[in-house]
Amino acid sequence: MTTETFALTRDLAQRRSNPLADPVPDYATYMLDIDGCVCSWNARASRFEGFTEEDILGEHFSCFFTPEDRSAGIPATVLQAAAIEGRFETEAWRVRKCGARYWAHVTLDTVRDRTGATVGYVKIVRDLSERQRSEEVLRRSEEQFRLLVQGVTDYAIYMLDPDGYVSSWNLGAERIKGYRPEEIIGQHFSRFYTDEDREQDLPRTALSIAQSEGRFEREGWRVRKDGTRFWANVIIDAIRADDGSLIGFAKVTRDITEKRQAQQALERTQRELFHSQKMEAVGQLTGGVAHDFNNLLMAVLGSLEIAEKRAAAGRDVTQLIKNAILGARRGASLTQRLLAFSRKQDLVIEPVDVPDLVREMSDMLQRSIGPTVEISTSFPLSLPPVYCDRNQLESAILNLAVNARDAMHHEGSLSFKATTHLIGPDDGELKAGNYVCLCLTDEGEGMDAETLENATSPFFTTKGVGKGTGLGLSMVQGLMAQSGGRLVLRSSKGAGTTAELWMPAAQNPGGVERLDAGDQTIKIPTTPSVRPLSILVVDDDPLVLTNTVLMIEDLGHATAQAQSAEEALLLLDGGAPFDLVVTDHAMPKVTGSQLAAIIRERCPGLPIVLATGYAELPQGADTSLIRLSKPFSQNQLETAIANARDRPDRAL
Repeated sequence: MTTETFALTRDLAQRRSNPLADPVPDYATYMLDIDGCVCSWNARASRFEGFTEEDILGEHFSCFFTPEDRSAGIPATVLQAAAIEGRFETEAWRVRKCGARYWAHVTLDTVRDRTGATVGYVKIVRDLSERQRSEEVLRRSEEQFRLLVQGVTDYAIYMLDPDGYVSSWNLGAERIKGYRPEEIIGQHFSRFYTDEDREQDLPRTALSIAQSEGRFEREGWRVRKDGTRFWANVIIDAIRADDGSLIGFAKVTRDITEKRQAQQALERTQRELFHSQKMEAVGQLTGGVAHDFNNLLMAVLGSLEIAEKRAAAGRDVTQLIKNAILGARRGASLTQRLLAFSRKQDLVIEPVDVPDLVREMSDMLQRSIGPTVEISTSFPLSLPPVYCDRNQLESAILNLAVNARDAMHHEGSLSFKATTHLIGPDDGELKAGNYVCLCLTDEGEGMDAETLENATSPFFTTKGVGKGTGLGLSMVQGLMAQSGGRLVLRSSKGAGTTAELWMPAAQNPGGVERLDAGDQTIKIPTTPSVRPLSILVVDDDPLVLTNTVLMIEDLGHATAQAQSAEEALLLLDGGAPFDLVVTDHAMPKVTGSQLAAIIRERCPGLPIVLATGYAELPQGADTSLIRLSKPFSQNQLETAIANARDRPDRAL
C-alpha cells in the first residue's frame, strides 16, 4: 500500500471512528488491504478481538469468521460486495482469538485512490452480544407466555430447560400433579415418573427423542406428589432458537385415567360378547354340521355293512358301494363349505361361461327345487366368461336356488340374469376392472333388515336346528372373495330377494391354461403315464395310508409305506430307489412341508407330492411343491403323480 493510499485509509477510519471512540468502547476499527489482510491494528481492536498487533498484522481477516462461514466462502463474498457497492454491512457471529463467539454488527467501507481504484478497506465491528442476549430472553419469555396458557386446568403445561429441569408451571400442572410452583420449579421432571421407568432411564430417553426428532409422545403411568399413579398422555416438544440451538422443552401432560378405564371396560365387554357369540356359533355348528355328518356317516356305514354281508354271500354290491361313495363325496362337499366361509378351500380358477353353466345345471336345478318353481333366464348374446372355480360356482348357484325355493315355500318364479359392469378405482370394494354380475331373483317373503344383516354370518340360519348348517351363504361369500369378486344381497320384507354374484370377467377366454388359487399355471395331461414307478407314501393315519397305497398300486405302481417323516428318511437314507414321494402335510413332529425341505437337500430332483386339506401352507414352506387336495379321488391322485414326474418344479 502506498503512503498516499495509507493516509487516505487512515483519514477515513478516523472520520468514521472518532465520533464514537470515547463513549462507545465496544467498537473495533482496523484496516484491510485489497486482498483482505489486516494492515493496521490499534489497542482498542486488541482489547476487543483479543489479538495483539504482532499476532494479526498480515493475517487474512477471515480468521474473525466462524468455521461455517469460512467453509461457505463468506469472507470472499463480503470483499466482493464491498468492492462493488462501496460498503458492506451485516450482523452475524464472529470469533475472538480465544474462540469465543459474539454477535457483531460489521461495516466494511471501500477505500479508493484519486483514480477510483480500490486500494483497501476500513472495517468497523461492534459487539452486539448483550443486545442479542436481551432479544433472546425477550423472545423466550414471549414464547413461554404463548405456550403456557395459565387458564388451562385440564392439561399440565410447563417448560423444561435443556437438562430437563422445570422452569415454569401452570394451574393445570398444579391440579394434575399436586405440586405448587415454588415446590417444583428447579426440580428435575424425572420425579413424575415411576421407579420402574426411572430404572429404564425413560426420562432421559424421552428428552433425547424430543431433541433429535422434535417431539416425543407416549402414554404411561405417572406419579403425583402424594405418590398415587395416574395414566397420562405425554407430549414433549423441543423448543429452539432462531439459530437452531436448543433452549428447552415444552411438556404437555393429560390425565386420561378415566378414558383408559372406560376403554378397558369396553374391551372386556367386547371380549365377553365375542366369546358368547363364538360359543353360540359352536352350538349352531354342533346342531347343524353334526346332524348332516351323522346322516352322511349313516349312509356310508350302512351301505358298507350291507355290502360286506352281500359280498360274503357272493351277491352284487356295486350299488351299495356307489351309495357309500356318494355319501363320502357329500361329506367332502360339506367340508369344503366349512373351508369356504373361512376362505381356505383350494380353488381352481378358470374361465367359466356363465350361460352355458346355468343351462347345463338346468335339469339338476329343477330336480332340486321342484316342478312348482318356474326357472327363467335372461342373458345377453355377448357375455364374457368369468374367472371362478367351476365346481364351487355350481355349488353356490345350487345353494342360492334352494334358499330361494324355501323362501317361496316351494312355489313361485326364480329368474337368472347377467350383466356386465366396468368398475372404476374409486367405485367400491372391488378392484378396478370388468365384471359380470349374475343375479338370482326370487318371489319369496324377503328378509327384514336384521336378517339381511346377519344372512352371511357363519352358522346363521332361519331354518331351525337340524334343518341347515348356516354355512351356505358364508360359503358363497368366501368363494366370491377368493375369486376376486363379491356377494351382494338385496332384499326387503315382502318384496323377495336378489343375490348378486360379482365375478371378474376373463380377459383371455380362449386360453387353454387353468389358474389355481396360487396363480400358478397347470396344463392337465390328457394321457397320464403308465410306466410303473417306485413311490414312497408317507401318512401318520394308517387308514389314509392304506387307502392311498391301494389306489397307487391299482394304478400299476410299486409302493413303500412310512407312518412318519422319520421312517421316510430312514427308507431314503437306506438307499432304496424311489421315483416319487407322496406325503401328508399335517403330521406330528415333522410336517410334510418340512419333510419335503429335507428331501430336497438330501435327494435333489426327487419329485414330491404334498397332500393337504388346506390351500395355505405355513410361512416359509416351498410353494412350488405339487399339492393334492384332500379328500382326493384316484383320478386326481393319478394326475398329481403325472404332473410330479413330468414337471417337478410346478404345483398342482
